[in-house]
Amino acid sequence: MSAPVPPGAPAPPSADEVVLAAEIARRGGDTSRYPGTLSARERLAVLLDEGSFVEDGLLAGSLPADGVITGVGTIEGRPVAVIAHDFGVKAGSWGELTCEKQIRILERADRDLLPVFYLVDSAGGRLTEQMGFFPGRRGASAIFRLQVALSGRVPQICCLHGPSAAGGAYMPAFTDWVGMVEGRASMFLASPRVAEKVTGERTTPEEMGGARMHAEVSGCGDSVFDEDWQAIAAARLLFDYLPADWTQRPALAEPVEPEVLDWSGVIPDDPVTGYDVVEVIDRLVDAGTFFEIKPDWAQEIVVGLARLEGRVVGLVANQPEVRSGAIHVDSADKAARFVSWCDAFNIPLLFLQDVPGFMVGVAVERQGIIRHGAKLIAAMSSAEVPKFSIILRKAYAAGFYAMCAPGFEPRATIALPTAFIGAMGPEASVNAVYARKIAEMPDEAERAATVARLVEEHRAEINLLRMASDLVVDTVVPPEELRTELAVRLRHAENWTRSAPRRHHIVSPV
Repeated sequence: MSAPVPPGAPAPPSADEVVLAAEIARRGGDTSRYPGTLSARERLAVLLDEGSFVEDGLLAGSLPADGVITGVGTIEGRPVAVIAHDFGVKAGSWGELTCEKQIRILERADRDLLPVFYLVDSAGGRLTEQMGFFPGRRGASAIFRLQVALSGRVPQICCLHGPSAAGGAYMPAFTDWVGMVEGRASMFLASPRVAEKVTGERTTPEEMGGARMHAEVSGCGDSVFDEDWQAIAAARLLFDYLPADWTQRPALAEPVEPEVLDWSGVIPDDPVTGYDVVEVIDRLVDAGTFFEIKPDWAQEIVVGLARLEGRVVGLVANQPEVRSGAIHVDSADKAARFVSWCDAFNIPLLFLQDVPGFMVGVAVERQGIIRHGAKLIAAMSSAEVPKFSIILRKAYAAGFYAMCAPGFEPRATIALPTAFIGAMGPEASVNAVYARKIAEMPDEAERAATVARLVEEHRAEINLLRMASDLVVDTVVPPEELRTELAVRLRHAENWTRSAPRRHHIVSPV
């Protein structure tokens, strides 16, 4: 067991970090030229198995590889296609042959069902060659068409090491995951200089499209890293959870006991007291396997991949310590996209419910909370992978629906003894039904006693035993038995199949 880290001291590097740092040094990577900055070929050396890369189009054009390195290599023996922009060649900008090379490798990925890794570092299109890269059938638009064609068929993983400007900003946007290097990575459709000309706004590249902005505000980025190699290490780790393509299922791994086994005091009995749902996840999944997606954006909901007794699962969990876990516009989008991603790649879903409902009020209604909530419900309802709904504590209103209520056919609805399901909380329900009658009582003590009695009557009417007897809940288990319960049910669901196609696709809420 490692020694504890003193307060304020940096965390020691993980085993993966030590291995990758040694690999960079062994392969000649010079990390001292700029703090953490690697060349395009050094980045590929960190990403791919040694000696596995076969490059295409090395001699294209009059510039070295015409500013983009493309080809096929392996990661832990698994074949992948790669696109790596070389910022040392015309700032990684796109010309006619740059686009052609990227189109060709994406066509190969489409034909051979190869996962695609994008190491993006490009200033955008070369305006001196715009007739080559911009308007035609083999221009930049074909790249995006192919990315969309590949979506949901193979994993597409992006490490954003530098700029991704103008139309090129859509390359990361069409991938499944974007890891951004702080201080260097950026995405924007127009530079601050252009934006000032058009709108009069004065800003900086970091404020307009930097890593922190996209990871915390826009949601276009997934995670932020200090160094190039850290983003690549995370991309490699993420790939380990995913199948090679949509026809396969994630590989099994050796089971590992959770990091923590003691559930004492994790979930407070009081339904309005906050707690960190990640502590629940840490007690459910194999130690060290939780890979959170978009951890800094829409934090009232937590999504990520993990292993449970060696099986890959996707987790969607309300976060009671942030905004009480209520579902907002961004968190509905965050969860909807994650659910669709898991369904595309055959990853079972666990919904951990502690939700007071969707957020209400003028502001969120104007933002379209109904429309965004409908996207989440549509994605969850459409997912055909095995789904399990776990009621940790409260499950109220349409939030209960969005987190996979029984009407959406989860394999099972499992409740902890702290669970309570209802259209609204007992206090709110009593207020809604009896507000006028209670207000008419002249004696304050009588009002308080009446409210307390009605609340208890409401609790008794829809308690867990009633829910179980009406088949709303399939089983009630103590927290320390929840992992075992889920593991057994996941094993029993191994032979799941999809239904026959009945239509082209749903018409998704915008």
